[in-house]
Amino acid sequence: MQQGIASYYGPRQNGRRTADGSIYRPHEMTAAHPYLPFGTRVRVTLLDTGRSVIVTVTDRLPSHRRIVDLSAAAARELGIIRRGIAMVSLAPVS
Repeated sequence: MQQGIASYYGPRQNGRRTADGSIYRPHEMTAAHPYLPFGTRVRVTLLDTGRSVIVTVTDRLPSHRRIVDLSAAAARELGIIRRGIAMVSLAPVS
């Protein structure tokens, strides 16, 4: 399990290619991570509320300050749109 700061993709990323070659769509449950293999499914849990979502890694995260960048849909489900960043934990999903 990994813990750290999560953020989410802004609207100008919509329609752009991700590192795995797919097109970013804000309504899909996807994420960027520094090193997990593309296609890996992870449970992202908001530490202060316990809310969680499952996302698929489709992109690389250039910053080492954050552990994950979420799609807009995943960030909305977790309730972090207004704050922009949040402390989360990541756990692999089988």
